[in-house]
Parts: sequence; structure tokens; C-alpha cells
Amino acid sequence: MVTGGSGRSGRWIVDRLADEYEVVCVDLSHPGFEIDPAPGIDFRALDLADRGGVFDLVREVGPDAVVHWGAIPAPERHPGGTVFENNTIGAYNVLVAAGREGANVVQASSESAYGFPFAREPSLPDALPITENHPLRPEDPYGTSKAVAEEIAAMVVRRYGISVASIRPSWIQYPGEYACREVEDLAEGVGNFWSYVDVRDVAGIVAAALDADVEGHEAVHGAAAENYLDRPTAEVVEDFFGEVPETCAIEGDASALSTAKAGETLEWSPAHSWRTATEESVDAPVLYTE
Repeated sequence: MVTGGSGRSGRWIVDRLADEYEVVCVDLSHPGFEIDPAPGIDFRALDLADRGGVFDLVREVGPDAVVHWGAIPAPERHPGGTVFENNTIGAYNVLVAAGREGANVVQASSESAYGFPFAREPSLPDALPITENHPLRPEDPYGTSKAVAEEIAAMVVRRYGISVASIRPSWIQYPGEYACREVEDLAEGVGNFWSYVDVRDVAGIVAAALDADVEGHEAVHGAAAENYLDRPTAEVVEDFFGEVPETCAIEGDASALSTAKAGETLEWSPAHSWRTATEESVDAPVLYTE
């Protein structure tokens, strides 16, 4: 079961998982009775804020696992309270429902949980590269909603004994549509220290998390191996801030977000780079035909 499965990144996840699983794609609207779903995919319409509806659907479907990807993905287009309530209530409803059914969960967290992307003023991380142990200090409703979702994950693990992998993706890019390569001012990308991830690698890390033997709640980064500037990361940080963190062990153009834990815990590593993906021509997944 994949929530937010009809969304821009969610459809790549559904498409990837349908090669191996029977997938129930859950989103706010149903594509219609006239459609012909792609093999291995079924659809359900549900508002994740409807607790009774979420509990009923998860019980009805009886999934082996739940991928919770449905959320408002940024704080700029909705009132802050709407973003926070939508994302936290949805996470609570879905994760508790999964816990009650004994279904393990992979959920979308975010690099925004650290507090850098939507901060009023840029600031240095405590260390480079950033690991999952870095403190979460969000000051915006979106990043805070993701930090709370991770606390909800820890709660359902304690309560129900399931496992939850919280994926903290970087800025998601799409083959042939690499918006990050259009960034001209360092200030535009400082919020995530010029990191990114290809949507195919996002789908890959979700699949890896489902296959892995995750114990309890684990948060992992989903990021490309390098920054998108084609410059040494520490050099760019020093150019912008005038200094680097006291602990700085980043080499060359390596991403500011370490993916070492994802490699160790999920046996996952990024496969795509801006160097080739920027000009790639890859059709977006088609989950159904009309």
C-alpha cells in the first residue's frame, strides 16, 4: 500500500514496486472507473486526515507493508498550519493503522527536518558530511511536520513492534528535468548545501528499505553521491559562509548528506548523477490507461 502514490515522485515508487508486489495506490482522488490499471496496481481514494477511513482501508487491504508518501511537500503554497496538520495527522493515522495491522512502514521524511532548507538565515551544519545523527532543528511547519512524523514512527515501533524506515530525501530531480542545474546563485541552494537525488534512486531506496531487515525505527538519507555544482563541496561552503564546520571530512564534490548509513542498513547506494541524467529522455511512469 502506497499513500501519495499518484503524486509526482510517488508514481515512480508505485511503478518500481509493481514489478515485485501487488500495489494499492492511495491518493485523494481515484483516476476513474473507466481506466485500465497497469499490471500489479490498484487504486483507492482517501483523505489521510480521515482517521476512520484510514483505519478501515488498511484493515480492508491487509498490506504486508505500507509506504507512506502522501503529504504536502513544502511550506510555501499553503498556510503553515495546514501543512503541519495535514502532514502530522496523516502520518499518525497511517502509521498507527499500519502498526495495528502488523505492517512494516517506509515513510517519507525529509532533509528539511534538520531545519536548513527553510530557515530564515543560512547556517552551517555541526559537521560535514551531515549524518542522520545531526540534531533536528526545524523552524518551519514543513520541516517540523517531518520531525514529528519521525517521532510518530518511534512511537508506533514501541507500541506495536513493527519496523519503520524514515527516508530523508534530498531535493528530488527528474530525468531530463534537473531543476537543480538551473540554480545560478549559491544562496538558492544553500538550504540543502547543493545536494539532490534522482527520483529513480528515491524509488530504489524505498524498495531497498522494504527488502531490508530494519530493526525498530531508522532514519536514512536518500541523496546522490555528489553535489550538483561540479565543485568541491567544502570549497563552496567556505565561499558562501567564509568558513567550514570544525569537523569537516568531506572529499571533493561529495554530497553534504552522507549516505553511508543507507549503504550499511539497506545495502543501497545512488545510481544516478546529474552528469548523465540532466539530458536523459525518460518517460514518467504510466500507472493506468484510459
